[in-house]
Amino acid sequence: MPELPEVETIRRGVAPALVGRSVAAVHVYDRRLRWPVPLGLERALPGWQVAAVDRRSKYLLFRMVPPAGASPDGGTMLVHLGMTGSLRIHRRAPARTTHDHVDLVFDDGTTLRYHDPRRFGTILWVPGDAAAHPLLARLGPEPFSAGFGADTLHRATRGRRAAIKLALMDNRLVVGVGNIYANEALFRAGIRPTVAAGRLSRARLAGLVDAVRRTLAEAIDKGGSTLRDYVDSAGEPGAFQLGYAVYGRDGLPCPACGTAVRSLRQGQRSTFYCPTCQT
Repeated sequence: MPELPEVETIRRGVAPALVGRSVAAVHVYDRRLRWPVPLGLERALPGWQVAAVDRRSKYLLFRMVPPAGASPDGGTMLVHLGMTGSLRIHRRAPARTTHDHVDLVFDDGTTLRYHDPRRFGTILWVPGDAAAHPLLARLGPEPFSAGFGADTLHRATRGRRAAIKLALMDNRLVVGVGNIYANEALFRAGIRPTVAAGRLSRARLAGLVDAVRRTLAEAIDKGGSTLRDYVDSAGEPGAFQLGYAVYGRDGLPCPACGTAVRSLRQGQRSTFYCPTCQT
């Protein structure tokens, strides 16, 4: 599943090509995503202009403004990539393939194409303020925001018996820290993933906040992680997976101390850690 670094990489790839451009046509080839693509999108969206492309957690938000003379209220096209979804920018779109489900064609001929073999993704239209939409309204703070800090994390975890890795992946606590990046951030912070969140001191949580931010920032700089079929908006794979310290390295030597990396299952997800470096 594309996680925050992959979604942010795609956002940065599509925004320069689309902001300021108007939709010329919408082609929906298959509505059967996680929730059906809204009926009437093909008729309603042409003429609308992309004012901004934002990200909230793992959601992309295409902020749209209506054509001149229409209702002054804007709206947002809300996109989630699910397990296997991708968005590609084409200056000259190739022929559609089986798993290409939606095309947005813009006034300069650019095509934004949504591709999703497993169809677990989402394309929704949200009129008005998208922040109030049920998919977004209860999300916690962004990891790079002031709302995610040592003090707030310390308060939120007091008395919690849940393992710190599971707490870190709770979207009510902080958004966007998926399984891969939780593993890598905990290694950088020197914290064992099974430690109860409520037992960690403010100082150790401060180190974890820093590690989360550094891990995500480095992953974004490297275009995210490609383990199977993830590609960015230009069709290029990510490179962060080439430098994993612990994720997927069960039995291999820790890059810091040489101890064999161990693995276990937490919340039905794979966890990897160094038993020497992480306590």
